[in-house]
Amino acid sequence: MRIATTIIRVMLGLLFLYTSTSYFFNFAPEPASVGEFKAFKIGIMAATYLMPLAKTVELLCALSFLSGKYITLANIVVLPLTLNILLINYFLTPENLPLAIFVFVGNIFLIFSHWKNYKGLFVAD
Repeated sequence: MRIATTIIRVMLGLLFLYTSTSYFFNFAPEPASVGEFKAFKIGIMAATYLMPLAKTVELLCALSFLSGKYITLANIVVLPLTLNILLINYFLTPENLPLAIFVFVGNIFLIFSHWKNYKGLFVAD
């Protein structure tokens, strides 16, 4: 279990590191958007703060995953992003759905593998 946790954590870290640095430094050309996804993307870009914020969160979580520090916090912080990635790909770009499923399920797997760290959140005082 520990080896699987490390492999998933590093894979997610590398993926988030690539996507966030690619956004900030334009490593790879952005694929052309079509249809409903194009309209969605235009709306996201109209809110000028949203993509830089999401990519900064991805970068910080990638650094956390790769360094092995603050994993518990990074899992919770990146959870809304991974859920968004899953839903956007499910509804708008189903051809990218396998990668989105990996990212979301990997995040859930990491949360459950560190479940003892989250137990205190679910205790009613």
